[in-house]
Amino acid sequence: MVNVRCEILIQRPRTVVAEFATDPANAPTWYANIGTATHRGGPPLGVGTLVDFGARFMGRELNYTYEFVRWVPDTTLVMRTAQGPFPMQTTYTFSDEGTGTRMSLTNTGEPAGFSKIAGFLMTPMMRRAMSKDLLKLKTLLESGAAEH
Repeated sequence: MVNVRCEILIQRPRTVVAEFATDPANAPTWYANIGTATHRGGPPLGVGTLVDFGARFMGRELNYTYEFVRWVPDTTLVMRTAQGPFPMQTTYTFSDEGTGTRMSLTNTGEPAGFSKIAGFLMTPMMRRAMSKDLLKLKTLLESGAAEH
């Protein structure tokens, strides 16, 4: 079992951080390992939304679909995938902290196949990647480079 949680304080209002971070179209902008993110169907986002991702992790190309299973705008997004070599659940939470936003990113899953063999490496690699992704998100949002 892999369970990794990272968090960061971003000096931007919660609505700005949450709207940008939860929009699948923005994922390739701040996630280093995600090359593509395609929202199936059209807006609005909500429970049942399906998003196809193309990613690269541990030298392997991964294609998977996440389903939004819990959605509380500007507060919580939980998305889950059951297919592929690494069934995963990703949770974003957003809360006010001073004049900024505390964002947490949690990934939990049960590796299978190749991923199971490399499982002992996954937690530190995921923690490092997730920390870098959150730092990139913070930099984009605080610099104004990610404004809609």
